[in-house]
This record gives sequence, C-alpha cells and structure tokens, in this order.
Amino acid sequence: MSAVKNPVGAHFGLSDWLLQRLTAVAMAAYTVFMAVLLLWCPPATWADWKALFSGAFVRPATMLFLVALLYHAWVGVRDIIMDYVKPAGLRLALEAAVGATLVAYLVWSASILWGR
Repeated sequence: MSAVKNPVGAHFGLSDWLLQRLTAVAMAAYTVFMAVLLLWCPPATWADWKALFSGAFVRPATMLFLVALLYHAWVGVRDIIMDYVKPAGLRLALEAAVGATLVAYLVWSASILWGR
C-alpha cells in the first residue's frame, strides 16, 4: 500500500528552517548597521534621507533586508497555514494568496528603492 502524498506542503524541512534562521541573522545585522549609521550621521532633511538611500551600499543592503524579511515571513506563515488549515484546497489558496501578496510587496519595495 503506497502512502498518499500531501498535495500542499509537508516536503519542506531543514533547509527552510536553516534559511529562516539565516534571514533572521541578516535582518538583525542590517538593523544594527542602520542604527549605527543613523546615530553616526542622522539625516535632518528629506534630501539627507534621499542621499542616504541612494548610496551604493545602503540601497542594496536595504533590498537584501527586504528579501530576507519577505522570505522569513513566507516560511513562517506557510508553516502556520500547513499546521492549522487542513483542507488541501483552502490551504493551497491561502498559500497562493500569501505568496502573491509577498511578491507584490517585493515589487513595490523595489520600485520605492529604485524609483524616482
């Protein structure tokens, strides 16, 4: 007798767990970096803020932070959905909605950081 495979989830594991921990470390490092940067030279005007985020290091670091945040959120919410939503169709629909929302946030964040 062969086992029926679950159509949604349940095949993730150690790699996602480890990546979620690594994203937490990346987000913590970015938070410390930004705190030190803002304490060292606090922006006083809109032009100062714009200059800060147009730099060659801060903008990519911020984008990396946002990608780490969104992946971290994806793993956490997906695990909650897999644990508590039992009907496979509803679970798949919720995961798709969360995934689409997070991708929209990524596109929106990129347009803010690299927009005009």
